[in-house]
Amino acid sequence: MTETKDQFSLKRFWNLLVDYLKPQKGRVFLLVFLALFSIGLQLLNPQIIRLFLDSVEARSGLDQLLNTALLFTGVALLSQVIQLVVTLFGEIVAWTATNNLRADLALHCLNLDMTFHKKHKPGELIERVDGDVTQLANFFSQLVIKLGGNLLLVVGVIVLLFLQNRMLGFSIVVIALIGLIVLNWFNKRTVPRWQAVRETEAKLFGFLEEWLNGTEEIQSSGAKPYIMLRLYHSLRDRWQKILSAMRIQVFVADLPIGIFAFAYIAAYILGATLFQDGAISIGELYIIIYYIGIMEGPLWEILRQIEDLQRAAASVNRISELLNERSSLQDGPGFSFPGGPLKVLFDDVSFHYEDDLDTRVLKNLNFALKPGTVLGLLGRTGSGKSTVTKLLFRFHDPTSGAIRIGRSNGTGDELKDIRQARRSDLRQRIGMVTQDVQIFQATLRQNLTLFDDAIKDANIMEVIKDVGLTDWYEKLPHGLDTKLEAGGSGLSAGEAQLLAFGRVFLNSPGLVVLDEASSRLDPATENRIEKAVDKLLANRTGIIIAHRLATVQRADEIMILEDGQIVEYGRREELANDPDSHFYKLLQTGLEEALV
Repeated sequence: MTETKDQFSLKRFWNLLVDYLKPQKGRVFLLVFLALFSIGLQLLNPQIIRLFLDSVEARSGLDQLLNTALLFTGVALLSQVIQLVVTLFGEIVAWTATNNLRADLALHCLNLDMTFHKKHKPGELIERVDGDVTQLANFFSQLVIKLGGNLLLVVGVIVLLFLQNRMLGFSIVVIALIGLIVLNWFNKRTVPRWQAVRETEAKLFGFLEEWLNGTEEIQSSGAKPYIMLRLYHSLRDRWQKILSAMRIQVFVADLPIGIFAFAYIAAYILGATLFQDGAISIGELYIIIYYIGIMEGPLWEILRQIEDLQRAAASVNRISELLNERSSLQDGPGFSFPGGPLKVLFDDVSFHYEDDLDTRVLKNLNFALKPGTVLGLLGRTGSGKSTVTKLLFRFHDPTSGAIRIGRSNGTGDELKDIRQARRSDLRQRIGMVTQDVQIFQATLRQNLTLFDDAIKDANIMEVIKDVGLTDWYEKLPHGLDTKLEAGGSGLSAGEAQLLAFGRVFLNSPGLVVLDEASSRLDPATENRIEKAVDKLLANRTGIIIAHRLATVQRADEIMILEDGQIVEYGRREELANDPDSHFYKLLQTGLEEALV
């Protein structure tokens, strides 16, 4: 079982390397070449020192000694220059690979359905997309190359020691193999512990994100002691996981000391015996000791790189798990959406969430919304109103039944199941404005067009006029290029809401959903919103989710939901004049009070 898991981990490493280093194969090949060349220089330098010592012992001329010293200096300088170039190109490769990986992970998360996002907090996903990928920066830049290079250097030293003396070479090989076996044993037990650390940190960041978003509620409700207690428990859990991983790491850190102690003992005993017997010169004796010293650096590096590899392995496993997540919603083959107002048909639609199979949020909904009709959707909190819109946008798919969309013509309806559409096409034809408006840290133009450069400035200016933001716009210091702050800082709730309307205007959808879009506005701004809504709904199908009487006065039809079922559906004028209707009673008691 362990072998299978390790092999799969190696496969994950290899897949990441191929996917994100292949586009940079020129730089990678240069890195490999320079690394191999650097290894050759490190193996060459001791031979130059050996030549120098043997020349001194043989009382060679001063010119030969100076030439040998200059050669040694030149090789050392060249080695440093190569190391500098390797570091530079390694960082370029690392940041290019990790940034591409971050972009792929972010896009993958955006394509996953709402069921996934319901289970994973934004802070946790930030830690996955950024924190785990940051752990791989060294892995992409130099870890594999340096780890392989240091292993080759150790092998090269062992080969040269064999050429000097077989017994000495054999002794060093045995000691090195024992060390590697022990390191591998520790490695198998360390990777799961570092992975547990990464998972704990992701939960901690998820908690911090939740806490920061709810600061006002925490302060107003007196929940600070509870929050601090949760933070303490999260930090303690993180520390315990780190401590568990570091306990093994301590043994790994001490391992090379023992390896080199035995290696030096073997070298001194065998080297001194061979020198006394005249089998080797002073230069050869020096080179034996020197090569063992050369091995010490790479083995310490290998130790650190194995520690980095263990951390990287935990991140690679978590990244692979995220990439293996699949959305339960898949794009259909696609079809061409008609222009103009859309017809909407709910055909026996039921829905429940995956984690609550026993509770149906919607139960056998059947209704048809004709093109150009405005539907007022009413109901208490939890009645299923927002779920209807989520299904329309395909944030979820119905558990049973179908939602069809299309148009009516003189010969009949042309309706297609929205599951046959590409989600991007579907969401282009449906516009939505909610109470909560997301303002990005970008220019006004980018916030209105949602970063679509194809939309012309003339169209944007026309929309600004249509939503009643002309006076506000004229006060901006840089017009459409004015930078807005993330979260709408510096904007009133009304201005942010009007910008959201502007986005829908620019998209020109055939179906518009307004989810309590004017509930947070002052009367003056609400008046501007009402005018904008009139323009927006002209020649479009609309669904208005509302608790306020004024909001539904423009609706052609009224639907009232209760416990996921339709309890009333009909023309607004007819229901308003029918004393036995639910809508009539709501009008008498006041929508705001009756639908709380």
